[in-house]
Amino acid sequence: MFDLLYDESNIPEISTLVAKSYNGVTEPGEKKIKKVGVLTSGGDAPGMNATIRSVVRTGINSGLEVYGVTRGYHGLWKGEISPIGVRDVSETLQRGGTFLMTARSKTFMTKEGVLQGARMMQVYDLDALIVSGGDGSFQGARALARLGVPVIGIPGTIDNDIACTEYTIGYDTAMNTAMEAIDKLRDTASSHERCSVIEVMGRHAGYIALNVGIATGAEVILIPEVETDFNRDVIRTILDGRNKGKRHYIVIVAEGAGDATEIAQKIEAQTGIESRPTILGHLQRGGSPTLRDRTTASLMGARAIDCLLEGRYNRLIIEKNGVITDVDIEEGLAMQKTISPKDIETAKRLS
Repeated sequence: MFDLLYDESNIPEISTLVAKSYNGVTEPGEKKIKKVGVLTSGGDAPGMNATIRSVVRTGINSGLEVYGVTRGYHGLWKGEISPIGVRDVSETLQRGGTFLMTARSKTFMTKEGVLQGARMMQVYDLDALIVSGGDGSFQGARALARLGVPVIGIPGTIDNDIACTEYTIGYDTAMNTAMEAIDKLRDTASSHERCSVIEVMGRHAGYIALNVGIATGAEVILIPEVETDFNRDVIRTILDGRNKGKRHYIVIVAEGAGDATEIAQKIEAQTGIESRPTILGHLQRGGSPTLRDRTTASLMGARAIDCLLEGRYNRLIIEKNGVITDVDIEEGLAMQKTISPKDIETAKRLS
C-alpha cells in the first residue's frame, strides 16, 4: 500500500508545488511555510480532535494559516479543503472522534490518486500537510513527500502499533474503555459461573489485548504475535482454574488472534462451562480522551508545527523515552516493532 516511487521529471507540474526538502532540511533561500493543511486518516482515535486543536492554535499563534481537510486523503484529492481558525477548535479538546472526519480512500492508494492530492495542495496553495493517523496514513504521507510535498505525521491509532514511537494517540483511552467494559462483564460472569470471551481490537497487534488482560486479571490472553495451542493454552487453563475452585473466567482475544464467538462455542463444548462472547468493537474508538491522550496529542501537534517552522520536513512525531521528538519519515517507516517476550511471559505468570 502506498509504496510508490515517482520519476518527477515526468510530472513537471509537481516540481513547482512546494519547497523541496533534502535530508529533511530546507535549502537556504527556499520558500518558507505559510499555509498548512491538516487531516485525520484511517481509523479514528480518541485524541485526534486534541491534535487538530493543537496544530491550529500553535500554527495560527506562530503566524501560519491553517486549512482543514475533511475526510482524510479522500477529501484531499477531492479538494474538500477550507480555512480553519482558533474558534473552530474551541470545545473540541474533550471530544472523541475527529470533527474533520476520516475515511479510507482506495483512490489515494493509486499513483493517480496521490498525484491528484498533490495537485489539490497546489490549487489551495498549501505549503505543507500534517497527517494524523496510523501506519497506512503515514505511507500515504510518504508518497506525497516523494513528490516534494513537505509532510509531518502524527501517530493517531488505538493499536499502538507504529514501530518508531513508544506511544500512539488514542491507545490509553481505548484500553481504559475496554478495561471498564470487562470489569462489568466479570461481575455478571461471577454471578452465573460463566466464562466470558471478550474480543478487543488489534488485527495485527496485541497491545490492547495484552495490557487489558493484565489489568483485568484475565485467565487467558490470545494475541496474534503468539501461536496458540488451544487445548493447552485455553482449555487446560480454564479446567485447572475450575479444579482449584474458580467459578468464573475471562478470556481476552485480539481480533487478529481469533473469533470470540467461535472460541466461546469451543470452550463450552469441551468444558461444559457456559461461555458467552462479547465483541467490544468500535466502542473502543469512542469516548472522551484521557489526560494522557489529550496531553500527548497537544504536545505532538505543537512539535509538528515546530518542525515546519524550523524547516525540518518529512518527519514523524514520536515519543521516545517519554519525550516528544521526531524522526525522518523514511527511517521511521523502516522500523519494526513487536511485543516484548518478557511482557508475554509476565502476563502468563499473572494469570
